[in-house]
Amino acid sequence: MLIDLHCDTISVLLRKEKDGDLKKNDLCVDIEKLRQGGSLAQFFALYIDQEAVENPFEHAMIMLDKFHHEININSNEIAIARNYHEMMDNQAMGKISAFLTIEEGGVIKGRMANLRNFHRLGVRLMTLTWNYPNEIGYPNFEWKYQKHGLTAFGKEVVAEMNRLGMIIDVSHLSDQGFYDVASRSQQPFIASHSNSRVMTNHPRNLTDDMIRILAEMGGVLGLNFAATFLGDSPTSKIEDMIRHVKHIYKVGGIEALAIGTDFDGTAPNFDIRHVGEMDYLKDALKKNGFTMSELDKIWYKNSGRVIKEVCHQINNIDSN
Repeated sequence: MLIDLHCDTISVLLRKEKDGDLKKNDLCVDIEKLRQGGSLAQFFALYIDQEAVENPFEHAMIMLDKFHHEININSNEIAIARNYHEMMDNQAMGKISAFLTIEEGGVIKGRMANLRNFHRLGVRLMTLTWNYPNEIGYPNFEWKYQKHGLTAFGKEVVAEMNRLGMIIDVSHLSDQGFYDVASRSQQPFIASHSNSRVMTNHPRNLTDDMIRILAEMGGVLGLNFAATFLGDSPTSKIEDMIRHVKHIYKVGGIEALAIGTDFDGTAPNFDIRHVGEMDYLKDALKKNGFTMSELDKIWYKNSGRVIKEVCHQINNIDSN
């Protein structure tokens, strides 16, 4: 089984009007490929480039409609999940679970009511920033924001996401923003699609200190398949993935490792071409000494633990 913490498939289907739909397409993620890869759950991002759209909130709502449309027309094979219990219910019915996320906290436009309404509509994870500063904080797209932390509103967002049972995602967040989340969150948080900065010196990757803190708080780091986060090769090489996995394991332990491919959010130059080919990585990790018990933790158990711990089972959160 596999839980992948991040893909941008819905945004690409909407933006480029790709041939096919979520059932079958020429992207890295579709239902047929998810079946092939043994997926238990796929996290689908409402990804917004604030500089490319006139109104980020409205565009996110259009993308949200696209997401629900795709789930509805394929409801015999995939269903939305908002917590661990629903994910297990979906599995029992032979369905893949789809978790809905936001990649760019700017879509809530500095309004807590918008955050709560996205929660009511099924969103269970938010990546606090993308590549631009927003009302919540600053990105690590450029090193210049490294020491800029959460805003006053951003600190309130952390508390409210804890209350709502939403997973806080620090991928894309500045270094100081990471530490601000760590000092304030009462729940495990994650870096859904980031790697090790020691292995590849990219601002989107986490330092060893960050990895240790994330692990100590019960969070996970989703291995990102993007070539620039893995090494010097223009291709996302399995050997580079293994380097990162081994290092994260050494620093944070097996409990901190997860998968966050970033499929359909980066150039498709992978040794592993799509989610249906995840066994290539699993086989390579086996050859490098990882046990099946350890691989199960990386593939789905660690992420499942975070979902179970953070996401409330009963969706009756009020607006106070």
